Amino acid sequence: MVASNNILTAHEREEIDSWLKRYPEDQSQSALLAALRAVMHEDHYLSTEKMDAVADYLNLPKIAVYEVASFYSMFELDKKAAAENTISVCTNISCMLNGADEIVEHIEEKLGIKMGESTPDGKFFFKVEEECLAACCGAPMMQLNHVYHENLTPEKVDELLDSVASKTDKETG
Repeated sequence: MVASNNILTAHEREEIDSWLKRYPEDQSQSALLAALRAVMHEDHYLSTEKMDAVADYLNLPKIAVYEVASFYSMFELDKKAAAENTISVCTNISCMLNGADEIVEHIEEKLGIKMGESTPDGKFFFKVEEECLAACCGAPMMQLNHVYHENLTPEKVDELLDSVASKTDKETG
């Protein structure tokens, strides 16, 4: 572990250290997912600099960090995805047959953005379609900040988005 790492904030290092304590000293890779979540929390995406800093801090090859960060869809690698809230809508067959296309269109109209874009105020990022979010029995479904919401209607989507937006306003205001 690299002691002097100016890229990571004190809070990020504390969070990573709390996870490192859970594993044997020579198994720092076990804390990698938690470390990436911790550093993504600040900027809402993983920059190459932050991933390199995590690799140095955990004494891992940089490629090991890149592989994990690019494999899991929960990690954002693009700054344009740096929004306070992330929306993912499942568009696989079960969701599609139950109205996912209408949900996608509704979200795009409500927020004034397309999939793969962020709102100008940085409140929402609408991820490019998700092939499957493993909730077919509750189709159509979406994740809002990685929390599952099933049996969606346009009205339910409005309630969810409005609730998150007002919570964000209270936290920043």
